[in-house]
Amino acid sequence: MFLRVSDLHKSFAGPDGAIPVLNGIGMTLEAGETLALTGESGSGKSTLLHLVGGLDQPDSGEVNIEGVNIGMLDDAGRAAIRRETVGVIFQQFNLIPSLTVASNIAFQARLAGREDVAWSGELADRMGLADQLTKYPEQLSGGQQQRVAIARTLAARPKLVLADEPTGNLDETTADAVMDLMLNLVAETQAALLMVTHSERLAARMSRRLQLRAGKVA
Repeated sequence: MFLRVSDLHKSFAGPDGAIPVLNGIGMTLEAGETLALTGESGSGKSTLLHLVGGLDQPDSGEVNIEGVNIGMLDDAGRAAIRRETVGVIFQQFNLIPSLTVASNIAFQARLAGREDVAWSGELADRMGLADQLTKYPEQLSGGQQQRVAIARTLAARPKLVLADEPTGNLDETTADAVMDLMLNLVAETQAALLMVTHSERLAARMSRRLQLRAGKVA
């Protein structure tokens, strides 16, 4: 089992006390499997994604990646997991404004020690970014920035891809094309994909679906 989440709980502080967001979530994901995480806004989808990626710590429960309980790691250990094993596609892109498109795409792969110029170039071409490589993020449209963020994550060849609404700023035709590419690349590399989406059309293309409702599996 590549990913195992067990009895995960998470609350956030509110003006009247703790506000529970996740209430005993459990799930598994195999290498090469794709899973859509669906549910209404506020159901805990993005929180679960952040916990799986080691971007936040649960109140209780475990997240195990390749048999490692990442909650037992320190900040440096969790950063190493994100650098070497997990790739995160953020909803807000998080591109580096001082770097060109080409350098943004290569950034994560360089950190992981897996930079492959040919692979980065292929991703740029397949994402329709080949003529944008010398530009900076501020010179791109929102949809182009989103495609750069997706290419940056895939350039490092992560074993687990976590995607938070990765096609949310794209029109339907472009979203379908980008989704085709993501699914093809995940299949080629046998990576696991956990994707938050509100799109029923895109969720239907994944191997499985997990629906959250009020912090629990529906």
